[in-house]
Amino acid sequence: SSVLADVMLLYTLLLALLAIYMLLAIPLKSYIQPVLIMTAIPFGIVGAILGHWLNDLPLSILSFNGVIALSGVVINDSLLLVSQYNQEVRQTSDHKQAMITACTGRFRPVMLTSATTFAGLVPILSETSTQAQFLIPAAVSLAYGIVFATLITLILIPSIISIQEGLAGRLKRRVANKANGGGA
Repeated sequence: SSVLADVMLLYTLLLALLAIYMLLAIPLKSYIQPVLIMTAIPFGIVGAILGHWLNDLPLSILSFNGVIALSGVVINDSLLLVSQYNQEVRQTSDHKQAMITACTGRFRPVMLTSATTFAGLVPILSETSTQAQFLIPAAVSLAYGIVFATLITLILIPSIISIQEGLAGRLKRRVANKANGGGA
């Protein structure tokens, strides 16, 4: 029975990730960028686990509920950055300058989203009443996951996009060379 519950939980997680991917792929008109955006989710989970460790709390199903909420915020932060990057690339066609402009333009909104979410969770984290104890694991997952994932988002997402653009450029040049009769 416990194994069945674990399998169902894993199945639901995979279904949710697929739904997130599809919902991101449609407006971005890309198969790759949703994956790049979703790479921040595991780092948020690492932050949630570290938060539980720092607060000496066991992981529970309530912690997992916080991770689900965390995933939405992390995806939102990454999506802000990627959509701004896409807009800048359409205007300038210079990928490096577009990334710099997107990162500087979206730094404040990403930081404010994360800081206000963390600040809003601080009262729950410090609550000692018995009635609020069931909320604390979810709040810890969300609060610490956001702090950790925000730092990662501002570094990892631009790096991964730059790598992806470099690989795409190489692939286009290689295909063009082969089409023009050039060698490997």
